[in-house]
Amino acid sequence: MELTTVLENTQPTKNYTFKEKPFYNFLKRCFDIFCSLILIIVASPVLFLVAILVKITDGGTIIYKAPRMGKGGKIINVYKFRSMCMNADDIKKTLSKEDLEKYEKEYKLEKDPRITKVGNILRKTSIDELPQLFNVLQGNMSLVGPRPILERESSLYGENRELLFKVKPGITGLWQVSGRNNITYESGERQALELKYIQERSIALDIKILFLTVGAVFKMKGAM
Repeated sequence: MELTTVLENTQPTKNYTFKEKPFYNFLKRCFDIFCSLILIIVASPVLFLVAILVKITDGGTIIYKAPRMGKGGKIINVYKFRSMCMNADDIKKTLSKEDLEKYEKEYKLEKDPRITKVGNILRKTSIDELPQLFNVLQGNMSLVGPRPILERESSLYGENRELLFKVKPGITGLWQVSGRNNITYESGERQALELKYIQERSIALDIKILFLTVGAVFKMKGAM
């Protein structure tokens, strides 16, 4: 299916269906293992350099383990290079009232004051997401899939909540390559894109999303 067709058919209030695809799952897992291993080897100098930069920024931890919901609703630790200040999780102390209200709607901020100078560069280039290749290798994430979410975000999917956890979350996905900063939970479009991917998932669609992700990263749109 063409990516443009997937986007055109997206309906935020639609009831989505799920079909088991064992052969697709097998091919996807083989692809994930092979690609994550190659990418980790190729990116190892970058991983080492970024680890040093993050450490010397404030002496804090290098890797941030973000608790998110994975396949089956299981809580997994999603690895990221730490891009925020050390006390970033205490949002009531680190965010203004206005920013806190925005965060509670979308669970992200376009200009987050908690992000460090090094972290800002890491996010713009999506380098902060590179440690998630180890999640893919471990098997609790895939290269392509719906983004892993916070437990409190799952209620925004309503009656389709369980469908979201039928597949592994991904480093990149349909939402990321579709202009994610303009596609919000509030409008229902983000949920629709994530659920539409699950319904229409295929090797062809995954490859298209990966190519679009590469293009977005080179344009520094932070698609991952």
